[in-house]
Amino acid sequence: MALRSSGSRKLSFEILSKSSSLEEGDRSLFYGSNSDPIQSQSGVDQPSRNNRKKKKKHRKKEATVDFPKILEDPVVKQRGSSSSSVVVESNSENYGIRDNGNVNRISYVGGGSAVVVEESVCQNVCGFGELRQRNVNGVVGGGGEDMATRADESVVEVSTPKEPLPPAPPQSVANVNAANKLGTAESLDWKRLMAEDPHYLCTVERSPVKYFLEEMYNGNSLRSTTTLGSEKERERVYDTIFRLPWRCEVLIDVGFFVCFDSFLSLLTIMPTRILITLLRLLTTRQFKRPSAAELCDFGCFAVLACGVILLERTDISLIYHMIRGQGTIKLYVVYNVLEIFDKLCQSFGGDVLETLFNSAEGLANCSQENMRFWIHRFVSDQALAMTFSILHSFILLAQAITLSTCIVAHNNALFALLVSNNFAEIKSNVFKRFSKDNIHSLVYADSVERFHISAFLLFVLAQNILEAEGPWFESFLFNALVVFFCEMLIDIIKHSFLAKFNGIKPIAYSEFLEDLCKQTLNIQTEDSKKNLTFVPLAPACVVIRVLTPVYAAHLRYSPLPWRFFWILLLISMTYVMLTSLKMMIGIGLQKHATWYVNRCRKRKHHLHFD
Repeated sequence: MALRSSGSRKLSFEILSKSSSLEEGDRSLFYGSNSDPIQSQSGVDQPSRNNRKKKKKHRKKEATVDFPKILEDPVVKQRGSSSSSVVVESNSENYGIRDNGNVNRISYVGGGSAVVVEESVCQNVCGFGELRQRNVNGVVGGGGEDMATRADESVVEVSTPKEPLPPAPPQSVANVNAANKLGTAESLDWKRLMAEDPHYLCTVERSPVKYFLEEMYNGNSLRSTTTLGSEKERERVYDTIFRLPWRCEVLIDVGFFVCFDSFLSLLTIMPTRILITLLRLLTTRQFKRPSAAELCDFGCFAVLACGVILLERTDISLIYHMIRGQGTIKLYVVYNVLEIFDKLCQSFGGDVLETLFNSAEGLANCSQENMRFWIHRFVSDQALAMTFSILHSFILLAQAITLSTCIVAHNNALFALLVSNNFAEIKSNVFKRFSKDNIHSLVYADSVERFHISAFLLFVLAQNILEAEGPWFESFLFNALVVFFCEMLIDIIKHSFLAKFNGIKPIAYSEFLEDLCKQTLNIQTEDSKKNLTFVPLAPACVVIRVLTPVYAAHLRYSPLPWRFFWILLLISMTYVMLTSLKMMIGIGLQKHATWYVNRCRKRKHHLHFD
C-alpha cells in the first residue's frame, strides 16, 4: 500500500528510513513523549514562531534529499497540497522489530487521511532469511477546516520501550468515512463457499447413488463430449454421404471421357489432317508455309513416332520378370515411385507441349527476317517435347508391367498393392488444407489417373491374349472390376472428406463440371489455368506398343504382298472403329456440355430473378 504525505506517496519503509535520518540529523525534532499527537497539534505545546520557521526550513531540506517515489496503484488523493502531520509509533526496539521478530506498527495521520501500517517479521532461527508480512489499513476521509489549520506542523513521536511488547491489534482511527477491509477467514473458506453456492459445479460431499441418479436424469448421456447439432451440421452430414459423392463421380467420369476423346483425336484426327496436308502438297506441287495447326500436328506425330519406335525395341518380358522377382513390399514401393514420376511428367509435359505450340504459332506468323530464329526455337522445343514424352512413355510402361505382375500373381499381391496405395493416397490428401482451386486441379488429376489405369488394364488384357493359357477372361474381368471399384471408392472418400474438412459445398463440384463443359464447347473462361490439361502422347505410345504384337500374332503367314494387304486391312478396320468411337464420344460430350451449360445459366437466371 502506498502512503501519501504532502501530495506524494511513500512506502512504510520510506517513513521508517526518513524517521531514522531525522533522528540522526537533528535530535531536537523528535519528542519522545507518549502524549496524544492530536493534543499537541491543537496548541497545548506550541513552539515559538522562530522554531516553527526553522522546522519548516529543515523540512524543505529533507524534501530535496528524499528517496525516490515508487509508483503504485493510485490511492485517494488528499484535498490540499498542504503538509501533513505524521505520527510514528513503534512498539519495540529497532523501530518496532522485536527480538523474536514479531511486530512493527506504524500509524500515519495526515491531510484528511489516516493509515495504519502493521508489519510482521518472522525470522528464521538459523538466520537464513526472513518472511515479512505487512497489513495496511488505510482510511481516507474529509479532514475539514481544523485539519487545514494544522497543515504547517508535523509531529513525529517514536516510543521505544526497553522491553518488547506483545503484538497489539490494529487501532481504530478517528475522522474516517470508509474502510477497505480484507476478507475474513470465513469468506476464504473454499468448502463453505462451494457448499453454499447454488450454481456450484460439483458438491463437496455427494453420495454415489445421488451422483448416479443425477447422471441418469440430467439429459443426454454424451453431453460432456458432444454438442447438440444444428441444421447446418445436418446438411454437412448429408452433403458428405449423398450429395457430394454423386457430383464428384459425375465430374470425374466426364473428365475421363474428355481425356478419352483427346486420345482418340490423336489417333484419328491428327493422322487424317497430316494425310490431307501431304495430298494437297503432292497435288499442287507448291510448297506453302504451313499453318500453326499443321505444325502442331507434325510435331505431335514426330513425338508419337519416335516414342513407338523406341518402345518397340524394349523387351517387355525382361522387365516383367525383373519386377515379378521382387517381393510384395518392393512392388508397392516401385508402383508408388512410378506413380509419382507419372504425375510429375504429366504436369511438366503439358507445359512443354504448350511451349511447342507457342513456337509453332510464332513460326507460322513470323516475318522472313526472323525465320531462322523461330526455326531454331521450334526445333529446340520439339526436341524437348520428344525427350519428355519418351521418358513419360517408359514410366507408364513400367507402371503397367507392375500392375500386370500384381494381377497375375497368386499371392494376393494385387489387393495388397491396392490397399496400400489407395490408403496412402487418402492419408496424403485428406488431412491437408486445400483451397477450392487446389481441389479443382485434384479432380482433374483423378480423371487423368483413371484414364491411365484404363490404359494399364488394356496392357494386361493384351498380355493375357498373347501369353495366358486356359480360361483367363473371367479372372481378368474380376480383377479389372476390383481395380476400378477400389479407385472409384477411394476417390469418393477422398473428395467427400476433403470437402468436409475444407468447407467446400457440393455446388462447387457443379461449378467445376460447368467449367469442364465450357472447355468442351471451346468457350473461353475467366481463368484458362482451370482447364483440364492432358497430354495423350505417352499413353498412345504405350497402347500402340501393346497392341502391335496382338495384331502381328493374328496375321497369316503368307507372301509379302498378302501380308502387306492384311496389315492395311487391320489398320483400316482399327481406324474406322476408332473414328466411329471418336464421333460417338465427341457428339455425346457436345450434347451433354450444351445441356449442362444451358441448365446452369437458367438456374443462375432464376436465382438472380428471385
